[in-house]
Amino acid sequence: MKLWRKKAPPEPAAAQNAAAGARYGSAQERLKGDAQETARQRLVMASALFTVVFAAVALRMVYVSLLRDSAEPTQRVAARGGSIQSERADIVDRHGAVLATSVPVVSAFVNPRLLIDPSDAARKIATALPDLKYDDIKAKLEEDKTFVWIKRGLSPREHDRVNRLGIPGLEFQAEERRLYPQGTAAAHILGYASVDNAGLAGVERYFDQQLQSGETLQLAIDLRLQRLVEREIARAVEKFKAIGATAVVMDATNGEILAMASLPTYDPNSAKTITNEALFNRATLGVYEQGSTFKIFNTAMALDTGRVTMSSVFDATAPIKIDRFTINDDHAQRRPLTVPELFRFSSNIASAKMAVEMGADTQRAFFDKIGFLKPLNTQLTEVAAPLYPRHWMKINTMTIAFGHGISVTPLHLATGTAAVVNGGILYSPSLVKRTADGASGRRVIQAKTSTMMRQLMRLNAVEGTGKNADVAGYEVGGKTGTAEKPGRGGYRQKALISSFVGAFPMNDPKFVILVSLDEPKGTAETHGYATAGWVAAPSVKVIVDGIVSLYGILPGDLKEGLPPLAIASTPVPAPLPPPQLVPASARHRGPQEPRRALPVRPGPNQAAVAPAKGVRSVAAE
Repeated sequence: MKLWRKKAPPEPAAAQNAAAGARYGSAQERLKGDAQETARQRLVMASALFTVVFAAVALRMVYVSLLRDSAEPTQRVAARGGSIQSERADIVDRHGAVLATSVPVVSAFVNPRLLIDPSDAARKIATALPDLKYDDIKAKLEEDKTFVWIKRGLSPREHDRVNRLGIPGLEFQAEERRLYPQGTAAAHILGYASVDNAGLAGVERYFDQQLQSGETLQLAIDLRLQRLVEREIARAVEKFKAIGATAVVMDATNGEILAMASLPTYDPNSAKTITNEALFNRATLGVYEQGSTFKIFNTAMALDTGRVTMSSVFDATAPIKIDRFTINDDHAQRRPLTVPELFRFSSNIASAKMAVEMGADTQRAFFDKIGFLKPLNTQLTEVAAPLYPRHWMKINTMTIAFGHGISVTPLHLATGTAAVVNGGILYSPSLVKRTADGASGRRVIQAKTSTMMRQLMRLNAVEGTGKNADVAGYEVGGKTGTAEKPGRGGYRQKALISSFVGAFPMNDPKFVILVSLDEPKGTAETHGYATAGWVAAPSVKVIVDGIVSLYGILPGDLKEGLPPLAIASTPVPAPLPPPQLVPASARHRGPQEPRRALPVRPGPNQAAVAPAKGVRSVAAE
């Protein structure tokens, strides 16, 4: 008997719809699950990339600060494929402290041809990267290209936000970025590099080829001393309301620059925020009349000829009148002065007469020999040429004797001073650490002349305008210089460049120190004076104190002191007048610093230009 299974009746329409809905719902859930899985995988990949990149950064920082002992370059591979140049090398200080290094970063780029809606993509990117403008992004995304950068060097948070957008055609590339772990320290020495790791300023630019080859660059600067110098001139700028400042510490025995600072400064890590004012290196680009600091060189020139001795006398009884100009002394002794007295009282009259006795040709030849008529040969592209008269006439000879009518950079001044005090050898300044036999100089004055100049500079720090720079037990010596800045029609009486350049220990100089303030203002503590003896010399004292502390120099470590000045037959100079005895009309000047005569300012290699008629002629320190 054949059994037949009874056919089930057809399902109602409602049941069929329910089943179809269930199947559709299952499909939606599967699609949703797939999307979630895709998103999860993308986040996992991003997290993995973050972990790798930033672990590499951490390892890199440990490596450069603790482990590396060689400068061998390594090869790296770009994320988009292909071998690229070896990593840009580090820059370190004389003790190996890292000043500049390269670290891995991630950058975002897009292929515009893969975008579905450029406007929508631009809106999303602008939301994720608020520092970028929507219109700029949109313009990039609408370009007919296969590759455009969105942003280089993303931060971790930026990378995460952009990655979450899920925009087709938006990708990331591993790169390197220049990092300056010391922030603003030594910014004007280091300079900075572009987003493509090419040097744009400072030693980054000058040594770009060497750094690109992977060879570590070791500088002569000591980071500890650099920070000390920067702190001190920043304090002085704030205290005296100056618009800027510069300082140099140089090794007198070989020309190495141990510290060099300029204010205002900048952070090389933030290249986009650097202003032209901050980028300006006052030490190498600022060309200034240096005032009475030039009496160092005028006096050295005269002594070196042998025609002038320490006991030579120059009549400073009355001002010098030449044409319609007058050369005067602020604290005139109104009597003949010996060379030590000339230097101690910073006499413009006696200095001018001494220079005229030597002659214009002798003076010009000496200033050329000591490097004041040409740009310095140093390891920076940011250097300026001195300004001096093309026709070196009698009036130029007189004013140049006390630092007017010629303009040089502060680094010129420090370099020349080193030659005067170190025994007479001129070394080119070096930002790079030199080997023991790598410093070669040339003689510019006799050793006995150098000894006499050290005696005079020491005298100035003990009894003259540089007393505020002296440190007991360390035989500091130097010279002050305060020059009024030129303006329209003449000099600006209260716009000063106040500088002190000195060295220590004067019995065997190792360190040359220069501090210069731009437009300092007097305070109650300085009795209203803004001249170098009041505002720059104290900073030199702080730096000397810091140096002896950093290097553990004790007074007992120094050689025997300088022999006394052989001027027993000359009159004992009268004591300098105290601040309260200075006339109120001269209160903006230091109590020991003579006024300047003859505001003569040359153009580039041009003859000096006389001031406008009626302009008061004064001279600084």
